[in-house]
Amino acid sequence: MEDTDIIELFLNRSEEAIRQTDIKYSKLCFGIAWNILLNKEDSEECVNDTWLITWNEVPPKIPKILSAFLGKITRNQAIDCLRRKNAFKRPDSHMADINGELERLEETVQYSLEHNIKRQEILDVLDEFLKGLKEEDRDIFVRRYWYMDDIKEISKRHSVSESKVKSSLFRSRKKLWKKAGDLL
Repeated sequence: MEDTDIIELFLNRSEEAIRQTDIKYSKLCFGIAWNILLNKEDSEECVNDTWLITWNEVPPKIPKILSAFLGKITRNQAIDCLRRKNAFKRPDSHMADINGELERLEETVQYSLEHNIKRQEILDVLDEFLKGLKEEDRDIFVRRYWYMDDIKEISKRHSVSESKVKSSLFRSRKKLWKKAGDLL
């Protein structure tokens, strides 16, 4: 079923929307949650929460790209779940590495926000930054920071060494920091 048809089912408040969304997007959403949580039950719960949140948000929201809309909800649910679970204990090294990298990226964004740069301008910079990367570097960056894939998985995906993935991420972060710094 096409995304426009699924969205129409949501707009018409048909429960078939949930079933069709599950058929088409459960693997994608589960994969996003799994990469963050590394736990089957928690990942399944995040996916189910995604369907409920989508039901409650469509309408009034009408997603332009359903997969991105669902992916963002799933990702946020998984991060919230991870934060709750790790509130009193140390996170595993996979997430500790990503958290450190994300903190540095967030510092750049936060610094920009403190200087009155509007959210849309930041999104425009990020969009321009991603468009400026080579296809492989862009996929590596998005896989790491959006899907939160592990370095080893990304290296397998691109048939390159883990050190090449780390170098690509380092260079990409450096380019992003420079681009964000140019705004200030």
